[in-house]
Amino acid sequence: MGTGYFASVDEVVERLAEQGYLASAPVATTVFLADRLGRPLLVEGPAGVGKTELARAVSAATGSRLVRLQCYEGVDESRALYEWNHAKQLLRITAGRDEGWDRARADIFTEEYLLSRPLLTAISGDEPTVLLVDEVDKADVEIEGLLLEVLGDFQVTVPELGTIVAKRRPFTVLTSNATRDLSDALRRRCLFLHIDFPEPELERRIVRAKVPGIDEALTASVVAVVGALRAMDLRKAPSVAEAVDWARTLLALGADTLDEEVVRASLGVIVKHQDDITRVRDRLRLDEALDGAAS
Repeated sequence: MGTGYFASVDEVVERLAEQGYLASAPVATTVFLADRLGRPLLVEGPAGVGKTELARAVSAATGSRLVRLQCYEGVDESRALYEWNHAKQLLRITAGRDEGWDRARADIFTEEYLLSRPLLTAISGDEPTVLLVDEVDKADVEIEGLLLEVLGDFQVTVPELGTIVAKRRPFTVLTSNATRDLSDALRRRCLFLHIDFPEPELERRIVRAKVPGIDEALTASVVAVVGALRAMDLRKAPSVAEAVDWARTLLALGADTLDEEVVRASLGVIVKHQDDITRVRDRLRLDEALDGAAS
């Protein structure tokens, strides 16, 4: 059963564009299918290409609340799903110390004492929800077992309470930078979308949309130089977000065009490692990059 947010692929493109997210045809098509089929969407790609922003844009475009689980090494069930409010339980037990354990136990293992974490929050509400499981590849392998139950049937089992089934399935987005392989079982439950750095024309549109006031010539120069940097063997290639930041920086500096002095002065906005900066200064042929933009 789908979530029913979008009637067509074209509507996905239009409504995401209203939120400032310019979706390519493959992105819009996969979002539409995830919505129509009610399947989680696994989005992979390098950092900074708009994976997390896609979930935010879908949330804004559909008027849904965004529930985010930020993954990291060591995240466990108590951080992802739920935990009991032990302090409140202890107070309840202390207040009723004259009553039997059976009665106290019946009281303290109820929803009143349950601390809902992102996964449980997303499936237990009845309002439209976008669930973002961000950077799932940073979590330990063990967390995937928990995700399999939640994303397979959109239900959670709390031993003391029973099984909680989603009243309304959330539109679910998992993002991954592919720092480790995800299990086939998790991938099987998801639709897959790979987002790479955009083509120059799309990136120019993104920059112009995100940086009001920038002219087309400077936009083309920014995108051309960023593209040349991505072609180098850098520790971290400039992301789309950093291209946008650089465009804003150039406007703040009052730069009408790119020249070597301006690029060198602002290089730290788009290149984030000193050895990368050294390599860029030694190898970047600015004239060639700008010639490519002009053509």
